[in-house]
Amino acid sequence: MQDVIAKLAEFWDLTRQVWEEGAYGIDLGRIGTALLILFCFVILRRLFTRVVIRAIKNWAGKTETTIDDAAVAALEKPVRFIPLVLGIFFAVDYLDLPETYGEIGDNLVRSLIAFTIFWMFHSLVEPLSGLLERLERVFTTAMVNWTVSAFKVVVVVIGLATILEIWGIEVGPIVAGFGLFGVAVALGAQDMFKNLIAGLLIVAERRFQIGDWIKVDGVVEGTVEGIGFRSTSVRRFDKAPVTVPNARFADSAVINFSGMTHRRIYWKIGLEYRSTVDQLRAVRDGIEAYVLGNPEFEQPPRVSTFVRIDAFSDSSIDVMLYCFTRTTNWGEWLRIKEDLAYAVKDIVEAAGTGFAFPSQSLYVETLPDDRPETFVPPASRETAAP
Repeated sequence: MQDVIAKLAEFWDLTRQVWEEGAYGIDLGRIGTALLILFCFVILRRLFTRVVIRAIKNWAGKTETTIDDAAVAALEKPVRFIPLVLGIFFAVDYLDLPETYGEIGDNLVRSLIAFTIFWMFHSLVEPLSGLLERLERVFTTAMVNWTVSAFKVVVVVIGLATILEIWGIEVGPIVAGFGLFGVAVALGAQDMFKNLIAGLLIVAERRFQIGDWIKVDGVVEGTVEGIGFRSTSVRRFDKAPVTVPNARFADSAVINFSGMTHRRIYWKIGLEYRSTVDQLRAVRDGIEAYVLGNPEFEQPPRVSTFVRIDAFSDSSIDVMLYCFTRTTNWGEWLRIKEDLAYAVKDIVEAAGTGFAFPSQSLYVETLPDDRPETFVPPASRETAAP
């Protein structure tokens, strides 16, 4: 019996020793209490976030601008991370870790604080880009997007460098190593840098913007949806997306139809050769009066407008019609052109002439003397004389 009691006492001493020494010399009770502290902060996280974010949203809702509302919405996730960082800080502080582990715990808390701060900066870049959008006369939409992306990259790089410095890792040698690596990559990625430079030129020279209708012969025609660092996204009119390397725009002529001020109509109207001079004048004057009297057409001297008898073609006398509409909308332009076609037909018919169509006439002056005799079929029996 005494041996059993002695063994139980020895077991109790071992249990108390394990409890006091715990893991890495830390009392298990303190570890449990630290975990409980962290768990409490995790539970209070939702309540803390709800109260703080609601208070900030109410304040932002009273202002006239919408930028602060977008900023508050962007900061919601980083703010929800703050209680977790506080819980880790108090848990590590309560553990009172030894020197080596204490330094690791301190660096961990510092890193989480730096991560949260730069996360907030990264989240604020997008809402604050609205300030640049107000300067779209100077900064195009593509330039704004590029600037926002560049700011995000800068924030990430600085944040990563800060965290590395906290852990005692020198950033300078890493940057130098990346520089040598970049030179090696540049030698094998010349096309990528060529596309990058071409993209910078597109944005700087404002050749086209997002939403413009462009055409590059032999490459693509459609609406620009995005201008990236390496390539540009164009949506064709059949709704198929096309990704074009930026270098193709630097090497080819780009037609930007969205930059048009007017849309042109250029017709050759063929009239019959039997038309008299008076009829030709009537047609010409009628078409000119219609164009010059219609407010949907732009008028001289802002644009050139011509209605002239232009040429004697193989099958017609051609009237040239050259004018511009005020609208650049394709659908409106088609409607105006259709109305013009109706008017031209009425004018031509009212003048008493008609439209010519391709034809060919063969004139024979003489026939050869040794030509064969013309065959005349004999009369039938019913029609023959008795």
